[in-house]
Amino acid sequence: MSAVPETPAAPSRPTVTEREARQVAEAAREQDWRKPSFAKELFLGRFQLDLIHPHPLPADEDVRRGEEFLARLRDFCGTKVDGALIEREARIPDEVINGLKELGALGMKIDTKYGGLGLTQVYYNKALALVGSASPAIGALLSAHQSIGVPQPLKIFGTREQKETFLPRCARTDISAFLLTEPDVGSDPARLATTAVPDGDDYVLDGVKLWTTNGVVADLLVVMARVPRSEGHRGGITAFVVEADSEGVTVENRNAFMGLRGLENGVTRFHRVRVPASHRIGEEGQGLKIALTTLNTGRLSLPAMCVGAGKWCLKIAREWSAEREQWGKPVALHEAVGSKIAFIAATTFALEAVVDLSSQMADEDRNDIRIEAALAKLYGSEMAWLMADELVQIRGGRGFETADSLRARGERAVPAEQMLRDLRINRIFEGSTEIMHLLIAREAVDAHLSVAGDLIDPDKTLGDKARAGASAGAFYARWLPKLVAGPGQLPGSYGEFKHGIDLSPHLRYVERASRKLARSTFYAMSRWQGRMETKQGFLGRIVDIGAELFAMSAACVRAELLRSRGDHGREAYQLADAFCRQARLRVEELFGRLWSNTDDLDRKVVKNVLGGSYTWLEDGVIDPSGDGPWIADATPGESTRENVRRPIR
Repeated sequence: MSAVPETPAAPSRPTVTEREARQVAEAAREQDWRKPSFAKELFLGRFQLDLIHPHPLPADEDVRRGEEFLARLRDFCGTKVDGALIEREARIPDEVINGLKELGALGMKIDTKYGGLGLTQVYYNKALALVGSASPAIGALLSAHQSIGVPQPLKIFGTREQKETFLPRCARTDISAFLLTEPDVGSDPARLATTAVPDGDDYVLDGVKLWTTNGVVADLLVVMARVPRSEGHRGGITAFVVEADSEGVTVENRNAFMGLRGLENGVTRFHRVRVPASHRIGEEGQGLKIALTTLNTGRLSLPAMCVGAGKWCLKIAREWSAEREQWGKPVALHEAVGSKIAFIAATTFALEAVVDLSSQMADEDRNDIRIEAALAKLYGSEMAWLMADELVQIRGGRGFETADSLRARGERAVPAEQMLRDLRINRIFEGSTEIMHLLIAREAVDAHLSVAGDLIDPDKTLGDKARAGASAGAFYARWLPKLVAGPGQLPGSYGEFKHGIDLSPHLRYVERASRKLARSTFYAMSRWQGRMETKQGFLGRIVDIGAELFAMSAACVRAELLRSRGDHGREAYQLADAFCRQARLRVEELFGRLWSNTDDLDRKVVKNVLGGSYTWLEDGVIDPSGDGPWIADATPGESTRENVRRPIR
């Protein structure tokens, strides 16, 4: 074995241009569309309802096993989990985690041949919604372990030996974590500084990882590190399974946040950590692709817990608003409060429809759901936050008061303010709303870039542009005429969705709006061409419109499924109708803001803010912030801090 490479004396963080960073991200994304995608077609102006209707259903055996586990999990959460205790002590008790291990909750998504429960995505998400309602910190622990931790990337990219080695451990005893973010690297992985230097049959890891959810208690880590290019090594960002108790691994800090107080999230330093080459997941340079592919279905866990939050908000809003009286009648009967309750009820119904539909499509594997899952994450995190905020408003002063304070003075300990704090991170976790807008927008315009991308690429030759022009001309000659008219203009379209309450007008609206959305995108590309990628405000609104249209479609399809099964069909139709009417108002506003907005002025103001033109506006306040750098030093080297890792045994 050769000598261990010397640790660099200073950070070796790559210096990359914006264009280079985009190229790294582009190389990591899936390039092909081998299966149909409802959401992709929606952005192209093609409303293909047959891809989601009739609503796909799980197999009877999957339902039986799923419901049996949910019953055991519900009993465990009701008798063994004290969410208030976890909130007060900012820690999930060891006995609770060990109880979850005994229940098999660590292996919900792991195949039975490796000791897991082998639940479907649908029932995995239902389980997360249930346990997350008891304690969001537990939901986050289980989700990070299975959705983005070791089990999911090994399921897709692992070798047989890796699966046989690690999956049985993950199913019953070992907690896993996912380590990508660094102190100076968030959603721009091209600047990743953690290195994995080949050394004989090993790699030697050096670097610092930030916000390592589960990292404080993890036994196994998925670590993204940069392998230098050298003879016999293609190099690039690469994924590894790392034993958390390896020599040189130090958890330097357990981070604390405004919400999710039981979250075991930390800072992890690697110093000359030896990792066998057999623990590398996939090939060198495939790390980002592995991460993005893992998240295609992994992102569904977060909106699943948002569904649980919505259900709880609805329950509390209903019970409180019927009890609390103002001016002679329950506050729910005052329109100002009633509209908030209607929003919570309708949105919870639609969000559950989105998650269940996307999850069932993931289980069947007939459709490509990368856009659907991303939309579910984006939409779920934003709408759940709004629902919790409305609940706090409905509760008034009691909504702002902590559950412990309410209990101390003799009232029901309703943790509404905690819910608001706990949900806030979802707009940042697993891709912030702003990054999700860009990610989804890139996928939504993929068809355009595949035929016309060379036209707006400054690095392409005139010959390349000429060929691209001919290809684009042929594509748009076929595509654009189809955006003029469609079934959304025919009064009888989607008549099977008329049963007392008529949902067919909403589906006709979705079809028309889908074509309008595609026309707007085409016009924007024609207008801005190569500058389109800088129009983040426009792209964000395009994506938000698509999210609303997808949610409307899912809500209608779910309502029809429930009606056909005799399962609260009339009520489901009413909720779907209410949601679609609310969503249409939001869509119309977003369409208007595509072309009438303050984006250009905002950019000028931002430049002046950064240039110091408005510092006078900051006079008259005291900054209570402490001293220290904005970004912590992440220079590779041996740790000088106590290891606060806390394995659960």
